[in-house]
Amino acid sequence: MATLRLGDTAPDFIQESSIGVIGFHSWLGNSWGILFSHPADFTPVCTTELGVTAKLADEFKKRNVKVIALSVDSVSSHLGWIKDINETQSTVVNFPILEDADRKVSVLYDLIHPNASTTNTVRSVHVIDPSKKIRLILTYPASTGRNFHEILRVIDSLQLTEYHSVATPANWKDGDDVVILPSITDPDELLSKFPKGFRSIKPYLRFTPQPNK
Repeated sequence: MATLRLGDTAPDFIQESSIGVIGFHSWLGNSWGILFSHPADFTPVCTTELGVTAKLADEFKKRNVKVIALSVDSVSSHLGWIKDINETQSTVVNFPILEDADRKVSVLYDLIHPNASTTNTVRSVHVIDPSKKIRLILTYPASTGRNFHEILRVIDSLQLTEYHSVATPANWKDGDDVVILPSITDPDELLSKFPKGFRSIKPYLRFTPQPNK
């Protein structure tokens, strides 16, 4: 399959997981989703990542985000790994881990990078919106743990900008000022959309308080 790009429809699939068979699109329903892949079970960096993800369950829930992990190992292996994660990370894994021994999902999501490894999936994150469109793709080397606070920050930005005519500047975090889209120039529309007012640095660079706060 060709490389997935932002805006593409996330491929659907039916696959075994640690909680049973999952039809991906049906399982997502009207939620946002995170699909993140792991080279193999019982790997140290990924063990810490799945532990952090479990601890952030409430943060994902309040953002209407479902999380699902993937590893090429079997369900029985996943179940043993989950016990280790729960023990070593002092948490309870509360999301499914897909089995992908047949590499079906790995191929659909372009997770095998031969120059990195001929067998193991790369460590990628896909953020998917309720219309099943891919909104973010991040790929990490095996040696670097993912920053899930950054992933939450991006989801906050995606959800904010989905429903308001704004974008988020560098290092933005929830509650900070945002920038008004340059395409909005009509004074009445500006007043209607941004009743809190705005400050103009340049005609194309205008800051306004976060609209949904």
